[in-house]
Amino acid sequence: MLVDGCLCGLSLYLAWALRTVWHVEIFGGTREIFPFEYYVWLLAVVVPAAPFILRMLGFYNRPLLASRQLTAWQLLKASFWMPVMVALSVWVMRDTNIARAVVVQFGVIGFGMLYLKEELLLQWRRSSLGQSQSKRRLVLVGTPAETARLRADLLRGQHHELAVAATLDLNEERIESLVSLLHEHSANGVILTAKHTYFGQIEQAIEVCEREGVEVWLLADFFKTQVSQTTVDEFFGRPMLVFRSGPEISWPALIKQGIDFTGALLLLATLGSPMLLVAAIIRLTSPGPVLFRQQRSGLNGQPFTMLKFRSMVTDAEQLKHELEALNEMSGPVFKVTQDPRVTPIGRFLRRYSIDELPQLINVLRGEMSLVGPRPLPVDEVRRFDDFAHRRRLSVRPGLTCLWQVSGRNEVRDFRDWVRLDLEYIDNWSLWLDLKILVRTIPAVVTGSGAK
Repeated sequence: MLVDGCLCGLSLYLAWALRTVWHVEIFGGTREIFPFEYYVWLLAVVVPAAPFILRMLGFYNRPLLASRQLTAWQLLKASFWMPVMVALSVWVMRDTNIARAVVVQFGVIGFGMLYLKEELLLQWRRSSLGQSQSKRRLVLVGTPAETARLRADLLRGQHHELAVAATLDLNEERIESLVSLLHEHSANGVILTAKHTYFGQIEQAIEVCEREGVEVWLLADFFKTQVSQTTVDEFFGRPMLVFRSGPEISWPALIKQGIDFTGALLLLATLGSPMLLVAAIIRLTSPGPVLFRQQRSGLNGQPFTMLKFRSMVTDAEQLKHELEALNEMSGPVFKVTQDPRVTPIGRFLRRYSIDELPQLINVLRGEMSLVGPRPLPVDEVRRFDDFAHRRRLSVRPGLTCLWQVSGRNEVRDFRDWVRLDLEYIDNWSLWLDLKILVRTIPAVVTGSGAK
């Protein structure tokens, strides 16, 4: 990641140098080119941000010997988003000294530099010298059924950098046999499958590998999980297995929080005047407060006060019980077409999701996110008939999610709603958040699926 960031920084400099000799400007920009000192501040954006864009696109999760097509496709996407990132930075800073041709050429040169680096690495890994240095000669330790399944997984995944040198059944053979196999095959890795073996023997095997200086991987699949992802952490110096069914705390998650705060702040600053106008219209057209406040279930079910522009009559909560028979949603949630409690101006606000804008304040407070499962009222969460539905509470609720861009209220079955939320949680990435935000714009503008 550090090398890729530095290569992208070098690409920015080369794009500027090319512009100094190629006096062509595009998109109607200036033909004048300023010294590179005017561009230095962009290095502070490009060098750290470019690797995170690559990571967001799954570039660092490719197989060690990934195909050229996969590498090229991911780099093409990155070479589009990196200039977009630079252009947004220039726009935010209102810097008119940056030539637009430099921004475009930066993407093209960045693609070439990164692809050349990957091609050189690929050739080195395929060479006899590279294979001899990077190949892992493994000894698989476990029952015959487990080692056979593990060997099949390695072959199916086409992990050419991993070679199975030998297998050992700890239940049948003595621990000294592992020492002999390590010496005979010059093994530099051992994989222990612990599902059906004795922990005492595993401990002895690890001690042998420690003495031999051989790396050990413990395949800890002795607990069956449905959706949890397993990671390894450290707890006061002791190794610990972590079973997590939601997104883990990571750099992308921290970036998401930064985007939430910055995005909410910019949107409130931009939409502040229109929101004041909406507040005045609500005050003039119907009696009651401008804002509707309701207790909703947030992260892990923690209640918080969600804000909305009031779009219903003031006694809407009391009238809800009279309309229960008209509920069009299955499960604990309540939705009615042509709800008689909605005011005339409220119907317009709800159609174009204008009533949701005060929730940007909840985002600033850290109670909500720009993207995440929609928060449900506390009393509806208490009526969940399937506790598995509570997993949608494992992430911070948001202004929009897959449900909103999939037709919103056209989704009538609460189980489908939850399925979309869990699909978002299980596949979360910054890239997915960006796609949902982009798809939300036309859904809001056209008012599709809203009631």
